[in-house]
Amino acid sequence: MSNQDCTIGLAGLGTMGRNLVLNMADHGFAVAVYNRTGEKTREFMEQEVGGRNIQPGYTLAEFAGHLQTPRAIIILVAAGPPVDAVIDELLPFLSPGDLLIDGGNSNFQDTNRRGRTLAARGLLFLGLGISGGETGARYGPSLMPGGPLAAYERVRPILEAAAAKVRGDPCVAYLGGGSAGHFVKMVHNGIEYALMELLAEAYDLLRRGLGLSPGELAVIFEEWSRGELASYLVEITPPILRRLEEKTGQPLIDLILDRARQKGTGKWTSQEAMDLQVPTPTIDTAVMMRDLSGYKAEREAASRVLQGPPPAFPGDRPAFIRLLGRSLYAAMVLAFAQGLALLQRASQVYDYRLELATVARIWRGGCIIRAALLEEIRAAYQTRPDLAHLLLDARLGREVMARQPDLRTVVTTAADLGIPAPGFMVSLAYYDAWRSARLPANLIQAQRDYFGAHTYERLDLPGAFHTRWTED
Repeated sequence: MSNQDCTIGLAGLGTMGRNLVLNMADHGFAVAVYNRTGEKTREFMEQEVGGRNIQPGYTLAEFAGHLQTPRAIIILVAAGPPVDAVIDELLPFLSPGDLLIDGGNSNFQDTNRRGRTLAARGLLFLGLGISGGETGARYGPSLMPGGPLAAYERVRPILEAAAAKVRGDPCVAYLGGGSAGHFVKMVHNGIEYALMELLAEAYDLLRRGLGLSPGELAVIFEEWSRGELASYLVEITPPILRRLEEKTGQPLIDLILDRARQKGTGKWTSQEAMDLQVPTPTIDTAVMMRDLSGYKAEREAASRVLQGPPPAFPGDRPAFIRLLGRSLYAAMVLAFAQGLALLQRASQVYDYRLELATVARIWRGGCIIRAALLEEIRAAYQTRPDLAHLLLDARLGREVMARQPDLRTVVTTAADLGIPAPGFMVSLAYYDAWRSARLPANLIQAQRDYFGAHTYERLDLPGAFHTRWTED
């Protein structure tokens, strides 16, 4: 190829970057690539490119020179300062009208800042959420773009070609202005945290409570994956549970340290939910449990002195497994409901103008939280775009309501066995709180007025009131 023949450029040849480049090239697009470490570019070209239309740039000038003008460049590096560093290095080689696309897990506030800064220089900027991991990037991720509509339209054919397809429908759509794409990706990751916590708790109840082997658990999760719980996270669990350690033949899952890592997007979701005053207890609990898992030494010390009931389930095992699956479905609906409520509020506050049916549609394929349930969620918001809350959808509300006895049994069983299941517990509490016409917040308001004269409102009279609660 001659200079300026490449339709799109990508800077950052890590796992996601390399696979996304191959994906775009396989769909017929000529791609220019650059990595700060030239050796990584050279290895990629020698070992993975084959005969594809991929052009290496070993300097930024060479990289920019391969691109058609106005240029379009995807940046795929670690979130935070590395993104700013790449942007700063690229700026001398860019011209007004060029487009930069941040495909990392950037904080949405950083996306807002970068968009304003680049717009002042005549450059376009998209925040592009990408979900699906290594396999998704290679064969079809879910893509969540936000920013100027004109910028999206310029790269729309590339993104639609590279995205996952569900019955031919690409899992990408323009979500809104500014940081809409990265905000949606952040909430996607918060829901992901919640679903993983619920699955871990179900696993723990079956492993410790019922004493089932990893192989027996694999059969249960496999059965679940064929029904209403069909989802990526449920589907990947059986092969994990069946994997044996090569040297000892033991289940590998039993040898993995019980300390969960995190990159921060779940925490950002909880923080933003608190700022916007949207309750997301299942997501918050999932973040908290990852934090708690990090105290491994302290937990081991506590286990030697703090007593609890023996975790031995005495009841009907097949019946409990069935109701645990039903409870998991209800809790999954509640986790999605919390995340979507946060998106709904953020859309109002930040003027994203999100269409939640569209969000559910592009999450159906490619991404980590893809699930059969998302078809029902999409239908709910298609039928009623102004739906105030997912539980108010007639079908999904009825499905959760029908499973509430099972969820209550799981919560009480976990408490009786002394096995922590806070994700299930707060999911049930969230359901009960939403269906409560009256909550005990009246006592909280009275106490606030007592010690701080913060006033309160009344049911029978308008206005703000203060009471002298004692004669002192």
